[in-house]
Amino acid sequence: MRSLRSVVLPAELGRDFRKIWPAAVISNLGDGAMLAAGPLLVASLTDEPVAVAAAVFVQQLPWLLFALLGGALADRLDRRLMVVAADTFRAVVIGALGFAVLLDASPLWAVYLVLFLLGSAETLADNAAGALLVTAVPKAQLGKANARLFATGTLVNQLGGPPIGALLFAIGAGVPLIVDAVTFAVAALLIAKVSARPATSDESPRTALWTDVREGIHWLWNHPGVRTLAWAILVMNITFCAAFATWVLFARERLGLSDTQYGLLISAGAVGAILGTPVYHLLEPRVGSLTLLRAGLVIETTVHLILALTRSPWVAGVTMAVFGVHAVVWGIVSTTARQLATPDALLGRVNSVYMLASVGGAAIGSLLGGVLAQRFGLAAPFAMAFVAMVVMTVVAWRPLRQVSVREASPLE
Repeated sequence: MRSLRSVVLPAELGRDFRKIWPAAVISNLGDGAMLAAGPLLVASLTDEPVAVAAAVFVQQLPWLLFALLGGALADRLDRRLMVVAADTFRAVVIGALGFAVLLDASPLWAVYLVLFLLGSAETLADNAAGALLVTAVPKAQLGKANARLFATGTLVNQLGGPPIGALLFAIGAGVPLIVDAVTFAVAALLIAKVSARPATSDESPRTALWTDVREGIHWLWNHPGVRTLAWAILVMNITFCAAFATWVLFARERLGLSDTQYGLLISAGAVGAILGTPVYHLLEPRVGSLTLLRAGLVIETTVHLILALTRSPWVAGVTMAVFGVHAVVWGIVSTTARQLATPDALLGRVNSVYMLASVGGAAIGSLLGGVLAQRFGLAAPFAMAFVAMVVMTVVAWRPLRQVSVREASPLE
């Protein structure tokens, strides 16, 4: 019988993945704890809704400002050292805030500053980490590696971390921040032991950083498949965040749920997300990545239609569970396909353009959803999302044939 370790970390994923995966588990646990502790901390300093919402925006802002720069640096510098440096920086910053909170010496502006610094370091760490994975894992096994990382994010970040964060916050407001700092430090130590290095053929003259950025944008724009994935995530995040910006009000007023029942509704999506990884392993070898991507567009479109029409909490719960499965499967397939299609030398830059579309879509959608719900009712954002996703599905259907999780596409 195979051991648990051989199932979770099979030998074909390589020795470096046995350091990357635990680092992801540990850092996701700290981030998950902060999903609960962060808002609680801000709410303990202010009860103004705008001030609380601003904390989320401040941490997202660096992605809009620095995502492309972070991608260019990931293609210039040692990606392993970038992740180590970014995680170490985050450990120091969040740890300092944690001790300040414990000493009752943390004004709201200091929290905003730390959130901005954490978001800035995240643009470097995430771009470099995504590119490092492609270097560290055999390309034929990237789907398996991404599946394990997505499963980790769901289990630890979304389900395990928040209850721990709330418990630690009850012990002391600064405690979860210090714990998060420790997880960043441990993750940095693990990534420092990764031996993989990108192939170096850098004998050409060093170009300006903005020239590197434009090269990444140009490559993505000229690859029909990856360009379609970028457009898809932009539209999907605009529609999703617009629809779910007022989700708590939708649950209370249209579905008639209590606060406790609202928590169960959120859990339905998380349970579906847990099932996403085994569903991917079951279906991808049998039906292929193209079918899964196309099915994902249809599922997401249908989810918005159902939620625009239903007033049944049971229908909404089942719908969100299905959406959770779809979100993980789409994430694994699209990430793997994009990584395989992109030349190693451009991984950071292409990923940064994709992330800019993802975060930019989320920011636009969050603002748009509130306006639509305020003016036309709580179901209006879902109706808008359905129409937009119908258009996206039609537009993306044929170009998606240009992406695959089987082999890399040549540089165009």
